[in-house]
Amino acid sequence: MLKAVGRFEEAEAAARRALAISPDEPGAMCNLAAALQAEGRLDEAGRCFRQSLAVAPDQPIIRSCALVCEQYRPDATLGELAAAHAEWDRRHAAPLAAAWRPHRNTPDPERPLRLGFVSPDFGAHPVGYFLEGVLENLDPQAWHTLCYSDRLKIDEMTARLQAAAGTWHDVRGVSDQDLAERIRNDRVDILFDLAGHTAGNRLLVFARKPAPIQVTWLGYVGTTGLSAIDYLLADRHQVAEGLERYYREQVLRMPEGYVCYLPPPEAPEVGPLPAAQNGRVTFASFNNPAKINRAVAAVWAEILRRVPGSRLILKYCGYCAPKTHRRFLEIFAAQGIGESQLELRDWSARRELLALYNEVDLGLDPFPYGGGLTTCEALWMGVPVITCPGQTFGSRHSLSHLSSVGLTGTIARDLDDYVALAARWAEDLPRLGSVRAGLRPQMAASTLCDSRRFTADFAAVLRGVWRKWCRR
Repeated sequence: MLKAVGRFEEAEAAARRALAISPDEPGAMCNLAAALQAEGRLDEAGRCFRQSLAVAPDQPIIRSCALVCEQYRPDATLGELAAAHAEWDRRHAAPLAAAWRPHRNTPDPERPLRLGFVSPDFGAHPVGYFLEGVLENLDPQAWHTLCYSDRLKIDEMTARLQAAAGTWHDVRGVSDQDLAERIRNDRVDILFDLAGHTAGNRLLVFARKPAPIQVTWLGYVGTTGLSAIDYLLADRHQVAEGLERYYREQVLRMPEGYVCYLPPPEAPEVGPLPAAQNGRVTFASFNNPAKINRAVAAVWAEILRRVPGSRLILKYCGYCAPKTHRRFLEIFAAQGIGESQLELRDWSARRELLALYNEVDLGLDPFPYGGGLTTCEALWMGVPVITCPGQTFGSRHSLSHLSSVGLTGTIARDLDDYVALAARWAEDLPRLGSVRAGLRPQMAASTLCDSRRFTADFAAVLRGVWRKWCRR
């Protein structure tokens, strides 16, 4: 509960008290690991997850949490991630394949189809923000949408998604077996996993193969590892040509970006370039602390040294907790960056977060786990984002979004180029101000924000895989 409300240090303390009482309790070890990960202490979190799995190797939730942690590891390779996810499938999902039954869905290639979406994140969450435009724009004569929601916190976005869906099922507390049967009885033709291995996932529903076609999309940063999931929906940027072998699912590529973004109505107007007003360049990253590893800090420190008088704002829930605040100050101090150049800010409501971009000149994308929604929000507020994509899915979100918008001049070839790009942009204030003034209309006119076009492409891709299933 403490972790869910962003009180990560208190969550850590509670988990340590539980372990003092019962040192071999795997759930408490997992909770401790999750709290440490949220604080950005990845090495310690990884050790805790491994200890938890040593005690309880057959707990799928713990193994999923460990897989999420691996995505943040700076030296994680696609091969290592593929092998670790395949192990989850071998232990927890593959044994359920023996109970698969034939599907009774009518194999008519052109009939209206029933699309199911399974998620705990139908709300104010990246999944909700990226899904809304699709649900609103699918032709109800050709597609019936069914949402199976495990959402605990019901908010305004939940209400909007519910209004846009054809059928809404609240499935909190429904067992995996019973939910799989409900989906099968609902005659879902194509079923979407929108969580991957993140908290509250229902991968063991997908392992029972309740729908003839199963797709993972939006909620995770790479392969699920499940042989029961047929496709991963991506684009040419998220999964580069030649890397498909690292994905257990067949990679489906959208013709443009793999998501569409509906700009937030509460976003304030884009203000003038801050550096032109105050004479110093402000960099920022509003990504979660788990993404800010020591290698990231070293690169960002080099940028701050290259741009005299510049400062860096980091913002996310937990940054102002005493130990976390002190630890990040020490990480940057070790790189020669003092408190006069580094500002740590805590959580705020979305409108306040968006308004803070009017104090920011340039966004810095962390690596190897970059920003997705965070990058979209920065761009909408007129702030270009410097990114350095790697090979992993999680490192390439900003590459996809920047390419869709047409702002490719902030995409680095390597980390040296990342530093050089940040410095060049920071030194050219007229260019930075011009881009800032035009970025919102440029983004609004781009494929990233064209939900009608995206949904038409989405429908065409799905119709193609349905026809393929019918032929089989």
